[in-house]
Amino acid sequence: MINDAQLSTARSQLDPIELEKKVRAEHAEIPLNAQRSTLNSQALTPHIALLTGGGDKPYALGMAAALTSAGILVDFIGSDDHCVPEVTGNYRVNFLNLRGDQCPEANVVEKAVRVFRYYAKLIPYAATARPKLFHILWHNKFELFDRTLLMLYYKLLGKRLVFTAHNVNAGKRDGNDSWLNRMTLRLQYRLLDYIFVHTQAMKNEMCSEFRVPGSKVSVIPFGINNTVPNTSLSRGEARRHLGLDNVDKAMLFFGNIAPYKGLEYLVDAFTEVAKEDANYRLIIVGRPKGDENYWRGIERTVWSSGVNDRVIRKIEYVPDHETELYFKAADVLILPYTHVFQSGVLFLSYSFGLPVIASDAGSLKDEVVEGKTGFIHEARNPAALGQAIRAYFESDLYRNLDRNRKVIWDYANERYSWARVAAIITVVYSRLLTSGR
Repeated sequence: MINDAQLSTARSQLDPIELEKKVRAEHAEIPLNAQRSTLNSQALTPHIALLTGGGDKPYALGMAAALTSAGILVDFIGSDDHCVPEVTGNYRVNFLNLRGDQCPEANVVEKAVRVFRYYAKLIPYAATARPKLFHILWHNKFELFDRTLLMLYYKLLGKRLVFTAHNVNAGKRDGNDSWLNRMTLRLQYRLLDYIFVHTQAMKNEMCSEFRVPGSKVSVIPFGINNTVPNTSLSRGEARRHLGLDNVDKAMLFFGNIAPYKGLEYLVDAFTEVAKEDANYRLIIVGRPKGDENYWRGIERTVWSSGVNDRVIRKIEYVPDHETELYFKAADVLILPYTHVFQSGVLFLSYSFGLPVIASDAGSLKDEVVEGKTGFIHEARNPAALGQAIRAYFESDLYRNLDRNRKVIWDYANERYSWARVAAIITVVYSRLLTSGR
């Protein structure tokens, strides 16, 4: 069980009074009464535009629900993926499907046409939009344009710009950084009125490498994923669907397959532990992103490993309604990342109560309670990962997995509540909309 101290800490972070004190201290220039009156007054109800870039449905829906629960009106700029009752049925949301279809099977010409059509709708929307504050969750297709000319355009229109930086510099993470990438990031961060990041390490890097004043950056939790369907599908049914026996020990790798995810280290570790226990199984779910040769190299390694028959592959995009199948069938999620600040897949796993074996890259080690919600291993070290796998399947966490799933779910929903995210964000909105700073 997660100990009382950890749960107490999580609850204290959610306590509204304590949270208001913390936010007030961070934004001391705003009188607390002014914050309350601004957010609660019907005449001064904040109205913001949420620019999603058309993707990351779970995060965008979670953010919209959190903001509207706090009384904020939202212009939700989304795509077909976001056209769901949680958005269209929310009376505080004005859903604008500017992005439309994003089917990945479309040909190059179709993709180009729909992207330009999107910009042709977005630019006039900005000029006539009622919201004075634009909160950008993700950029659109042309990031260099979005960071520079589009950002300048928004500023010329007098918009206050808030940005959630899920990565400080993705180019650095992906190994394709350049002077142009850094220059446009620096310009973007200078033009923004406020920035939210998910870890203290991200804030430190943003301040040190891009000289962003710490006063315009706040750390917010990565809100727990509560939009992916979680039906009555049982563990047994999920496992039967994937051809797993009850005695199989199933490990899951889930998400885009990219070099920084470190999948090759997991394959090497699995190859060794699978020789010791015939019940080990590896499930790889996701589609290659970026360098296609990266996945091809891993696939060749799997075929020649001698344990190919114990690896289940689903190398394609998995829609939300199929996601639960893999998280319910698995006994543990593995995140062998080599470089990352934060991972949404970790919180997706927690939303299903599934423990996590993660590398010590970035802030992953801070999000896993050793022996309680998972285990940590040294990044880029297959031997260390193999040892963590052995430790997990010998632990009480695994032996009592059915009970511990509920404990992990409860813990995550307290610590990473969207209510906590909204409490921090709404204070920033209030400052920007009332003081003009």
